Amino acid sequence: MTVEKIETLIIGSGPGGYVAAIRGAQLGQQVVIVEAQEIGGVCLNVGCIPSKALITAGHRYSESLNSGFLGLKTTVELDFSQTQQWKDQQVVKTLTSGISALLKKNKVRIVKGTARFTGRQEVTVTGDQSHVFQFEQGIIATGSRPVEIPGFPFGSRILDSTGGLNLSQVPERLVIIGGGVIGSELGGAYANLGAEVTILEGGPQLLPSFEADVVKPVESAFKAKGVTIVTNALATKVVETEQGVTVSYTVNSQNTTVSADYVMVTVGRRPNTDQLGLEKVGIKLDSKGLIPVDQEYRTSNEHVFAIGDVIAGPALAHKASYDAKIVAEVISGQKVQKDYRVIPAICFTDPEIATVGLTLSEAEAQQKQVNVATFPLQANGRALSLNATTGFVRLVVAADQQILGAQIVGVGASELIAELTLAIESSLTVEDIALTIHGHPTLSETIMDATELALGLPIHM
Repeated sequence: MTVEKIETLIIGSGPGGYVAAIRGAQLGQQVVIVEAQEIGGVCLNVGCIPSKALITAGHRYSESLNSGFLGLKTTVELDFSQTQQWKDQQVVKTLTSGISALLKKNKVRIVKGTARFTGRQEVTVTGDQSHVFQFEQGIIATGSRPVEIPGFPFGSRILDSTGGLNLSQVPERLVIIGGGVIGSELGGAYANLGAEVTILEGGPQLLPSFEADVVKPVESAFKAKGVTIVTNALATKVVETEQGVTVSYTVNSQNTTVSADYVMVTVGRRPNTDQLGLEKVGIKLDSKGLIPVDQEYRTSNEHVFAIGDVIAGPALAHKASYDAKIVAEVISGQKVQKDYRVIPAICFTDPEIATVGLTLSEAEAQQKQVNVATFPLQANGRALSLNATTGFVRLVVAADQQILGAQIVGVGASELIAELTLAIESSLTVEDIALTIHGHPTLSETIMDATELALGLPIHM
């Protein structure tokens, strides 16, 4: 087999890998990117993007059925096969083919196959064609995969998130094990599409990574849709038949069962680092299977870098893309390093949740003198006109008026959080935002109103 000498090798083409490839090429590197499955990785193919498509379909369907208050009286019928075709062809395929075109435009060579390190600066790729590459620098961007729990092997009716996204029809009943972001997002989507959903969460509340009062509006909305939420639940066993599943679980030592068409397991993700042959390049994993890196994303092998879900930090696509841009600049010789001042976290439930920076309890734990301002969406004209007044904007503000954190619950939270992320990154004060003219009527005015409230000069409260 011929050995090819190349400059930059990237393993994985998700939001970390493809962004690193394009930015590296823009900076003059000769780049080869290796992908074992589909260009775009989990996010574009079976994660962030298709899940948001199903969430949108669920919203539209639910709104159609419940639009009488607007004077809209319709007869609505769901053709889920057409919904899935739209998701796959118009959304996913459009984006993935676009990424492939961008890689080619930037002269990035795409190699399909499975990569494994066979030397400190060597990778062997096996696929339809085999390759051996000797690289000057390599980037590991292999992402993560769903965790499989004991007694629940993934199969025809025991699904991971990928299987949950690709059902051929909306199930009459669906059990979801794990009430984190993925489970809650997909649970909400299928509830809106007409499924009877039960969520089993091992912790004391749904969405355990968010504050209780932030989650409360989501729990209320779930209950209004008929979703059953069981907290402190431990799933113990599943019996699978051709017709469905029966899931056994315990709460406070009490055994209970629930039957459904499918059970979807969304209890977390694990990094794809165990099949790379990292021992060949002198890289050891930590206890979580993550690759330790320095501030420049360099591993213990100075020629190999790692980004995204395979290193410490939240397993988020936008964090991986940030990593990618920085590591491409590092490899190109620029004096830069990672600086996670704040990373927004978003959950596309109904209502949406978006947070960034410190919560009140986190600020107090750091012994910071802070003040909190909370502005309700029900006092915003645009929220009223959208018939979406559930939620609030909350700011955590330091004594010098700098914004340290923000929590948003409500319609458009995923978009609104960007202004507050920029504010924290730029060390802006509440006065800076209060003096910025916001368009009217818009949801963004809630941020301006929250800053005025923090200043003690509220207009709309």
